[in-house]
Amino acid sequence: MNIHELIHELRVPSKTKIVLLVADGLGGLPIVKGGLTELETANTPNFDACVAEGVSGLSTPVLPGITPGSGPGHLALFGYDPLQYRIGRGILEALGINFAVGAKDVSIRGNFCTLGKDGTIVDRRAGRPTTNRCVEVVEKLKTIAFPGVEIFVEPVKEHRFVLVFRGDGLGGNVNDTDPQNIGVPPLVAHGADAPSQRTAAVANEFLAKAFEVLKNEPDCNAATLRGFATYPNITTFRDLYGMKAAAIAVYPMYKGLARLVGMDILDAGVTPESQVERLQAAWNDYDFFFLHYKYTDSTGEDGNFPLKVQMIESLDKIVPQIRELKPDVFIVTGDHSTPSKFHTHSFHPVPTVIVADTVRPDGLNKFGERDCLKGGLGHFQAQHLMLLAMAHAGRFGKYGA
Repeated sequence: MNIHELIHELRVPSKTKIVLLVADGLGGLPIVKGGLTELETANTPNFDACVAEGVSGLSTPVLPGITPGSGPGHLALFGYDPLQYRIGRGILEALGINFAVGAKDVSIRGNFCTLGKDGTIVDRRAGRPTTNRCVEVVEKLKTIAFPGVEIFVEPVKEHRFVLVFRGDGLGGNVNDTDPQNIGVPPLVAHGADAPSQRTAAVANEFLAKAFEVLKNEPDCNAATLRGFATYPNITTFRDLYGMKAAAIAVYPMYKGLARLVGMDILDAGVTPESQVERLQAAWNDYDFFFLHYKYTDSTGEDGNFPLKVQMIESLDKIVPQIRELKPDVFIVTGDHSTPSKFHTHSFHPVPTVIVADTVRPDGLNKFGERDCLKGGLGHFQAQHLMLLAMAHAGRFGKYGA
């Protein structure tokens, strides 16, 4: 019996409500030896109150020492084994903008980047252009065609776009062309099998033509591709947990993650305040709410320690409005760590707190990495968080006689 079979066996009907608040890239590191992390530096009275009432710990998104992408990190939080459900980022981006992905499609996440005169990457995100700028540049890419394959290019947000190849005999086992570094050229796409080799050939041709189309752009003068993926077979959230679930997210990729597992996507505006307002309006319609907050991650990726602290403090301010709704289980966590010191994701475990009437408080009163290390949840796999959420919500029966 696997965990999903066990959940099916044990789940019981209930009217309880669960709120999962995910601060993307929440975990951090001190900039200087012996210093504080971003979370430990931040003034977070409301998160601290959650810790005082709840039980805390550190979650590992995939496995110890493994740095996760946002896809695996979130799938684990939703209770899906990220090693079993290896979902390419492209499909998440496509679903995030509600692109109708078909059986003959390979979906890819595109990034505009800036190349120097020597052909090496100067900026992997092209200076984070505005979304309006992204729309303008994507229009130029829509002129690219390739015999025997339909090509769709759609803007997402800032430097991101979705690229979809549609045709017979295409595969998704293709490496990223983003080297995840600057000062080096983009990588060449290679396929791991015959269908994927065909996809890789189309991708390389597309990138070559994109370079010609964009070469006179001051910032978005090239592109890289990530997360080649075909549509996966995955059990829906409602079938698995018996709960009607809603996602309240701003960035398309996280809408895509939620849509992939069958959550309803609710219009959330662009601010934490508007997200809470949407939560309040939909409170009576759903059993489970996934609230996603991006800016703890983007500021960490930019290496901006003070701004990440500010983003954590901004998120803390909306917590009382969430708790006024009296969720039976309220969880605060992240999908992975994004230390400003690293400018990218890291393998470090993520601070987590569960607030419910059924927890055993562990005597802590501060939401931070060092404090959560001492918490009653200990170190646990993120994919087990939903088991705890269901149990504290009274949605599990007894296992065995």
